[in-house]
Amino acid sequence: MDTGNPRLTAFQREVFRVVTEIPFGETRTYAWVAAKIGKPKAVRAVGQALRRNPYPLLVPCHRVVHTNGSVGAYFGRKDGRKEELIRLERELQEAFVRIFLGQNAPRKVR
Repeated sequence: MDTGNPRLTAFQREVFRVVTEIPFGETRTYAWVAAKIGKPKAVRAVGQALRRNPYPLLVPCHRVVHTNGSVGAYFGRKDGRKEELIRLERELQEAFVRIFLGQNAPRKVR
């Protein structure tokens, strides 16, 4: 993802690019994102980059969670919005599978 935003660092652009690859209805960890950009020790920096995400509709930062499974904050706030977005995406994904692929289709939600 090349936003062309001169205020973004190369690190932020790389983090955002990787996060846009996370499939709808699925989550990945901050550590996974850090590893994908080739900086496995930059877990906290990944979190900070996502906290400052100026493109929440394009870069789905809510799909990135902690390694222990907790969701963490969304735009620096722990107000339940991140959990709600994850839940909503998973429900929509399951509904899509039921409607378009049939009731017996496997429901792979990560």
